[in-house]
Amino acid sequence: MHNPLHPPATLYSSTSHRGKHKIFIGMAPGVGKTYKMLEEAHSLKQDGMDVVIGILETHGRRGTTEKAVGLEIVPRQKIVQDTITLEEMDTEAILARSPQLVLVDELAHTNIPGSAREKRYQDVEVILAAGIDVHSTVNIQHIESLNDTVARITGVVVRERIPDRLLEEADAVIVIDVTPETLQERLQEGKIYAPEKIQQSLENFFQRRNLISLRELALREVADTVEGEANNTIITGQVCNIHERVLVCISTYPNSMQLLRRGGRIAGYMNAPLVAVFVASPDRFLTKGESLHVETCDRLCQEFGGEFLRVNSPNVAEAIAQVASDRHATQIVIGESQQSGWKRLIKGSFTQRLMKLIHKQNIDLHIIATEK
Repeated sequence: MHNPLHPPATLYSSTSHRGKHKIFIGMAPGVGKTYKMLEEAHSLKQDGMDVVIGILETHGRRGTTEKAVGLEIVPRQKIVQDTITLEEMDTEAILARSPQLVLVDELAHTNIPGSAREKRYQDVEVILAAGIDVHSTVNIQHIESLNDTVARITGVVVRERIPDRLLEEADAVIVIDVTPETLQERLQEGKIYAPEKIQQSLENFFQRRNLISLRELALREVADTVEGEANNTIITGQVCNIHERVLVCISTYPNSMQLLRRGGRIAGYMNAPLVAVFVASPDRFLTKGESLHVETCDRLCQEFGGEFLRVNSPNVAEAIAQVASDRHATQIVIGESQQSGWKRLIKGSFTQRLMKLIHKQNIDLHIIATEK
């Protein structure tokens, strides 16, 4: 068994033009993702590899800053906004430098407006496409499909997220794991945040029960990713499960994003194609806000590798049943009914109507409880 600090050369040898991507993931800030990434980088540099730091976010942690000593740092790009000068990772400078390996901290970071790309992970994809290997870091709460789960656990809605496919496409995903008790000790010792933030963090995000749940989530997510890769390797030439197909029903209600994430995870677990459908009524025009919401759902569906369909029909249930039949769906994901009580009494609920229409199609119906 090889030393994890000295990965086999095959991980970095160029078998294609695309670079190799290794992601260090953890349950929360302070577990040691960046430190471990730097530690491995030093070992690789000693072995003769050309390593540079593309972007490093130390957050004032002395141990992290000291660990970076001895590694070349590519200067950041300066972006002037009004009278303020801000900094971002200089992707073009990294491409010009053309190292064998570049270290990129905080993969989920959103770039400053005016940058060439909106998200840091998009910069990483450009670097990988140039044949340069990348080591990056991310916390479990930034995974798109886990956004709702993390919000339920911690009460915090994370705004910066990355597509699940980045984990699936990565050449290696390493969980940096510590116990909740160890992480709380690091926080109390001032190794994660400034003193004025410690007590507030302990009472909120860093509560022991939150950390236990996030730790379990991180370990399970990586295990599921590895298992999925193994299944794809075993079934030669078979990219998707030919029997299972997941259909997510989108509406103008905000819960559609949650439904898409749940559907994306179901499709991921089943290794199945994902399709989302939005049924528009020909009798009314969408408001600007509703149109923007549907476009956002379209983009999110594509991030999950799915197909987004728009259908015009005065009967939503019939349209969905027809799409399910045409696409041979085996799983349908819908939200609980948003109809008022009197409408359900007169017309019957949307769920009941859909169930009647699909009862002969051998389809499992997932009704997701959401906030109205």
